[in-house]
Amino acid sequence: MSQTIGRTRLAYSRAWHHLSLSPTSSTWAAPVSSATSSATSTSPSTPPSEPLASIDPPPLGRIASRIALLLMGKHKPIYDPSTDCGDYVVVTSCSHLRVTGNKLKQKKYYTHTTRPGSLQEISLERLMEKWGGGEILRRAVKGMLPKNKLQDTRLMRLRCFEGEVHPYKENFLRFAADEPTRKEVGMLMGETPGVMVEAHSKGEAAKEKR
Repeated sequence: MSQTIGRTRLAYSRAWHHLSLSPTSSTWAAPVSSATSSATSTSPSTPPSEPLASIDPPPLGRIASRIALLLMGKHKPIYDPSTDCGDYVVVTSCSHLRVTGNKLKQKKYYTHTTRPGSLQEISLERLMEKWGGGEILRRAVKGMLPKNKLQDTRLMRLRCFEGEVHPYKENFLRFAADEPTRKEVGMLMGETPGVMVEAHSKGEAAKEKR
């Protein structure tokens, strides 16, 4: 969207993205090959719905880099390094956070208060038991964000939850294909299609009389 013509504020509106780290989530589900699905089909006339196979979510680094791009807004055509135009990111099931190799025991996190003898270290496994996977993911994302005055503001838009429950379901984007049609809403309310069409025609006739 142009920054000089039209409604510029719409270009800077922030969207909400949901990322689930659960292996059973549809985010990481992939369709099974057509050969396997055709072999398991029971009725040749009606094609079965394509089954989904669960895939392990990407490791910590891959997920953190993807989240960092969304927080910075690099996926938008209006991206500018000096402007905070990123989106919100909600990550659920952080308890299923996965790392490769032997990083659970080998990777260490260090803290120091600049006073002699105050160096402390904690392993990734111990940190996950103490604070959960959300703290580990937040630290990884923070290391991938630019070190400037926008870092803390961008990191505040990352919401991590250990389970699937979160209070931001109403903020996610909705698409017209996922919304129920007027006919489906009427059938759920107990109305018949004929009655709905008749009521719609009466409403159109009343508008013409006015």
